[in-house]
Amino acid sequence: MNSNDAEKPLAASRRDFLTGGLKLASAGALAGWLPAERIMAARLTCSQPNNFPAEIPLYKQSFKNWAGDIKVDDVWTCAPRSADEVVKVANWAKDNGYKVRARGMMHNWSPLTLAAGVSCPAVVLLDTTRYLTAMSVDASGPVAKVTAQAGITMEALLTGMEKAGLGVTAAPAPGDLTLGGVLAINGHGTAIPAKGERRLAGASYGSISNLVLSLTAVVYDKASGAYALRKFVRNDPQIAPLLAHVGRSLIVEATLQAAPNQRLRCQSWFNIPYGEMFAAAGSGGRTFASYLDSAGRVEAIWFPFTSNPWLKVWTVTPNKPLFSRQTDKPFNYPFSDNLPDEVTDLANKILSLGDGKLTPAFGKAQFAAASAGLVATASWDLWGWSKNLLLYVKPTTLRVTANGYAVLTRRENVQRVLNEFVTFYQARVQAYQQQGRYPMNGPVEIRVTGLDDPSETALNGSVAPALSAIRPRPDHPEWNAAVWLDILTLPGTPYANQFYREIEQWIEANFNGSYAAVRPEWSKGWGYTDQAAWADAAMLQTTIPNAFRAGQPAAANWDAAKAALATYDPYRLFSSPLLDSLGL
Repeated sequence: MNSNDAEKPLAASRRDFLTGGLKLASAGALAGWLPAERIMAARLTCSQPNNFPAEIPLYKQSFKNWAGDIKVDDVWTCAPRSADEVVKVANWAKDNGYKVRARGMMHNWSPLTLAAGVSCPAVVLLDTTRYLTAMSVDASGPVAKVTAQAGITMEALLTGMEKAGLGVTAAPAPGDLTLGGVLAINGHGTAIPAKGERRLAGASYGSISNLVLSLTAVVYDKASGAYALRKFVRNDPQIAPLLAHVGRSLIVEATLQAAPNQRLRCQSWFNIPYGEMFAAAGSGGRTFASYLDSAGRVEAIWFPFTSNPWLKVWTVTPNKPLFSRQTDKPFNYPFSDNLPDEVTDLANKILSLGDGKLTPAFGKAQFAAASAGLVATASWDLWGWSKNLLLYVKPTTLRVTANGYAVLTRRENVQRVLNEFVTFYQARVQAYQQQGRYPMNGPVEIRVTGLDDPSETALNGSVAPALSAIRPRPDHPEWNAAVWLDILTLPGTPYANQFYREIEQWIEANFNGSYAAVRPEWSKGWGYTDQAAWADAAMLQTTIPNAFRAGQPAAANWDAAKAALATYDPYRLFSSPLLDSLGL
């Protein structure tokens, strides 16, 4: 911490919050996210690894995840210039007792790469973002193919696809994610088919992992006794555990199918009460399900202690509507990236002073900033190519932690899922408020996607991603949708983990039966105790593995995926303490 930080007034400037000038003990949630710095030689405290390949520069770099609650200062890092150099580092690690993990943009919550608080880990991080960023397009076949290295960002990938007239149906909202990171945790957007909509060739309503036609991974070759590059094709069952490997493997390149690009219209609404939007199944009016029917692409952002969520609705619209504003660039909500002083001041007081009673005012301030910002920037009705409407979160937005779950169900039951969840959530918020406790100061975010259905892949005999949160359940072929539930709060908020645990326990119990099932969103928070996430032994060792066993054939369930990953990486070079706890 800078020695002057403690002397800064509570009403710190907007620039302080967005550039990292204000460092809160809770984890720096208000500081803008910037790439972790290299460590100067004078600050090095950990011994340098022996025998590291001389031709690959090795340096120290700090690691800091999105929420800022995982920060490790001394991590040996290198930036491989080719896939062959990645293999060289892997074999060095095998022979020298080190771990190797890919390090992309560090835009993740769960400690899949490094554990919080670790000192001088015997790990070398591979910065894929410097050199492993090439992409190419092959549009010669009936379905276009895009081949890209794992370090390319989603913004760069979608920009290159746009130039070739290609796009995706849905994508994660941040542009600062690497393709490798997205594939590791089956990153997703929000989309199911609107009523009457026909899927385009090359499109999928599942996660980005479901677009994979082939990939190249670093795996152990028993014959040579060394790690080597190996290409896997989507109709080879051995690819299944690699399509969403949760960090248990290392992918250097992937070929994705791509669809013709589409023009989208994104309309924002702030005038629908949550009681109407999340009404009981079968209700009339402006329900979430009604917008799914009309547009298929919907997201709700519900700020705490406010009545009307921010509803975003994307509609396929080939021609520009008269009153829409055309946009030719992504990230069209600057008010979310440069928060007004009123919002950041309240957040600062909630964390630094522990003044939870300000949470209702904070929620209302977030709502006011977003609703007024939409008007001020003429962003309530946008039209443009898909990339420019699907990417809308920048690194300077408010840093929050989040839990995350995917509820698999029938499309017709989406409204029921939402009504039951919102009813329970609101009751718990009110119960905590009566005790003077405010664990949730960020919004509830709701998205809906299809599943990772291999029939949407342009390769006969394709297999489903074994560890995807939205892998279909063969015993429930009627389940064709996933409701993604996320609750956000500032890191370090009192009682947050206890609240998250209550939500998690209820979700697991409620969506467990003939009409729905739940799996964790790998990149977010899960496995809660009252003190921490990713810490409940029963959840990690039993509940989660069982969620990937239920309804799956023995040859392609959790245990089969675990065995295959062990074959690909018998030295566990790519594992981490969290993956060890999962038994993966």
